[in-house]
Amino acid sequence: MKLRSTALVKGFRQSAPYVNAHRGKTLVIMLGGEAIADNNFRNIVNDIALLNCLGLRIVLVYGARPQISHLLDVHGYSTPYHKSVRVTDERSLEIAKQAAGQLHLDITARFSMGLNNTPMAGSQINVVSGNFVIAQPLGIDDGIDYCHSGRIRRIDVDGIRRQLDQNSIVLLGPIASSVTGECFNLTSEEVATQVAIRLEADKLIGFCSHQGVRDENGQIVSEMLPAEAEAALQRLTEQNKADSGTARFLRGAMTACRAGVPRSHLISYKEDGALIQELFSFDGIGTQIVMASAEKVRGANIDDIGGILALIRPLEQDGILVRRSREQLEQEIKQFTVIERDGLIIGCAALYSFMEEQMGEMACVAVHPDYRDGDRGSLLLNRIRHQARTQGLKQLFVLTTRSLHWFREHGFVEIDVSDLPMAKQALYNLQRRSKILTLAL
Repeated sequence: MKLRSTALVKGFRQSAPYVNAHRGKTLVIMLGGEAIADNNFRNIVNDIALLNCLGLRIVLVYGARPQISHLLDVHGYSTPYHKSVRVTDERSLEIAKQAAGQLHLDITARFSMGLNNTPMAGSQINVVSGNFVIAQPLGIDDGIDYCHSGRIRRIDVDGIRRQLDQNSIVLLGPIASSVTGECFNLTSEEVATQVAIRLEADKLIGFCSHQGVRDENGQIVSEMLPAEAEAALQRLTEQNKADSGTARFLRGAMTACRAGVPRSHLISYKEDGALIQELFSFDGIGTQIVMASAEKVRGANIDDIGGILALIRPLEQDGILVRRSREQLEQEIKQFTVIERDGLIIGCAALYSFMEEQMGEMACVAVHPDYRDGDRGSLLLNRIRHQARTQGLKQLFVLTTRSLHWFREHGFVEIDVSDLPMAKQALYNLQRRSKILTLAL
C-alpha cells in the first residue's frame, strides 16, 4: 500500500490560527517593477489570489520604474533624477503611461487565469481600478522643475473600502490624474504608504531582491522599530544604495509605522512562497518594521533584578513560583526576558536550556496584576519559543501548579516526570506536585 504523507494535513492544521488571525484584515501590497519582471511574479500573483480567497482585504500597488527606464532607452531618451524622483517631462510622461498601462493589463490578466492546471483554478478574482488617487504636481525644488512628477493630493478611502467590502482586489498604479485632468507620475512607495495610512491598514508589505533587511554580519533582521529602520536606511545611503528597493520600502515603512500602521513586512520577490511563509508561520521569513510602543520586550540585565523581584515575590509567597534569591537571579539574569513599560518591569520569563536532550524549560513566568488583560503571557511565550528554536531546541516544557489550562490553550500537552531531562528530574519537587507540560518546537 502506498504510504501517504501527513505533511499536507499538518501544514493545514498549523496554518489555521494564522488564517483566523488574518481574515478580514487589510493589506496594502507594494509590488515594484523589479518584482513584476522576475520569473517568480506569477507565483506571487497566485499567493495574492490565495490571500483574497482566505478573506484578506487587498490593495495592490504596482510600480513601473525599470519598465519605464527600458522604454526610455528604446526611444533613445533619458530623464534626470532629483532626490531619487524621476523628473517627468511631457515626452517621458507618455512613455511612463505606456509602461504603466501595459503592466496594468498584464497584472489583470494574471488574476483572470482559471486553468485547471494552475493554482487559480476555480477562482473568481475581481480586480478593480479607478480614479481612487488624485494627484498634484511636486512643483519646483532646489530650482529643479519636476514637471509631471507628482504627489498625492487626495485618496478616495470610502471608494476603496466599498470595493474591498465586495472582496475585490483594488489595483493602483504609479500614474494618477489631477483635478485639472492632467496625469502625473507618482512613486509606488508613496502611493502604497499613503493608502495604507489613510485606509488604517493592518499591514504594508513590500518586496525586494533578497529576504528582508540584513545586519552588518549579513544576517536577516527579523524585527525593527522605526528608529532601527532609519539606521539601516542610513547604512544603505552610505553604501550608495539610497535608491534601492529596500531603501525605498524602508522610507515608506517608517512613515507608515509612525502614522499608525502596526506592521510593515519586507520579503523577497525571488523566493517562491515568501509571502505565505511570512504571514502564515510563527517566525516569518523576512523583516518586520513595527510601531514603537510604550512597552518593550527585551533580554534582562543586572539593573532589572529589583523589578523582577518586586514582580515575582508575591507569587512566591502564594506558592505559585519557586522562591529565587537575589544572588540566584544575578547568576541567571541572562536567561530572563522582561517586558518593560515606562521603566517598570511588568512581565518576565526565563529559558533554561538542556542541550543534550534538546529541551528547554520556560520558568518564572509572571505578569504584573494590572497588565494581565493584554495577553502579555502570550508575548513572553512567543519570545521564549523563538529563543529556544534559535538555540536548536526541539521541545519546550513548563512546570505549573496554577496555570494548567492557560498552557493547554497555547498548545502544551501533559507529560510524565520521566520525560524530563535527567538533570531536571533530579530537581523535581514531589511535594509541589507540579503539572508538567511540553510544547513541540
